[in-house]
Amino acid sequence: MSGAEFDFTRSVRPEGDLGVRWIHGSPSARHRTDPPIQVHAYDETTYILRESKDVSFEAPFLFLFFGNERAILFDTGATSDPHRFPLRRTVEELLGAWLASHPRAGYELVVAHTHSHKDHTGGDAQFRDRPLTRIVGPSVEEVRHFFGLAGPAGDPQSFDLGGRTLDVFPIPGHHPASIAVYDRWTTLLLTGDTICPGRLYVFDMPAYVASIDRIARFVEARPVRWVLGSHVEMTQTAGLDFPFRAKYQPRERPLEILPSRLPSVLSAVRRAAGRPGVYPFEEFVIFNGIGFASILGLLWRGWRWNLRHRLGAIH
Repeated sequence: MSGAEFDFTRSVRPEGDLGVRWIHGSPSARHRTDPPIQVHAYDETTYILRESKDVSFEAPFLFLFFGNERAILFDTGATSDPHRFPLRRTVEELLGAWLASHPRAGYELVVAHTHSHKDHTGGDAQFRDRPLTRIVGPSVEEVRHFFGLAGPAGDPQSFDLGGRTLDVFPIPGHHPASIAVYDRWTTLLLTGDTICPGRLYVFDMPAYVASIDRIARFVEARPVRWVLGSHVEMTQTAGLDFPFRAKYQPRERPLEILPSRLPSVLSAVRRAAGRPGVYPFEEFVIFNGIGFASILGLLWRGWRWNLRHRLGAIH
């Protein structure tokens, strides 16, 4: 091993740090204080980024993993404008710091997505002209081809970052191109919008039930430290989500979900699968289909919440 390489074979791994207060919007729309992107080092090879609610109400989380031959960024946020959301500049700074400690020529960046909704692909254009960069296309076919996935129920396929291996497998139901990503180094499991402390929008319930079952079985067979989704939309009150399009979310639930909770998630999904509707559970709310009444309810709650926010009435 050269001095430039990171030893991903070591038996003692860093614990990883999630003792972080995530940015969640400014308490007054008249006095915005959050940075456009929050960068948190989970460990020296792993970064979690969050887009500010002052930039987009979606406030998605993004994940950057470094290997010895390439880095991979999962998701690019909801905003294309590099002035409002300087994602490429932020990633370049992190890449520069990594290469200063682990210098090598031809270091590649892969830009991929947990799924292809616009709040996860919005910043793709910032990387279009970047050298040594591959952007995975948003279609199901492009995602499956890039990661070597056989189909919607395909086995996990490995993706090598250079000494660091990810396992990728399809989890359709929320979106046909949804994938789960398991990092063997940190034992983190990324699940996008399929499992997160928020509103779980299900557009294909049979596929979704099968995907949650696949995730639960995967976790049974491997060490998983945390399940990490791409949004936080739940309050600390069990079963209560923040209003849709909320620009300020005080007292959020944590991002991370214990893998031991997955049997409960699967049980909840099976209970909600019987008929369309909205089903609140402790850590998430399942939307089995999106009906007209559900849309109106979401928009009304969000409008009232943001009006109070603009008036400075939410603390």
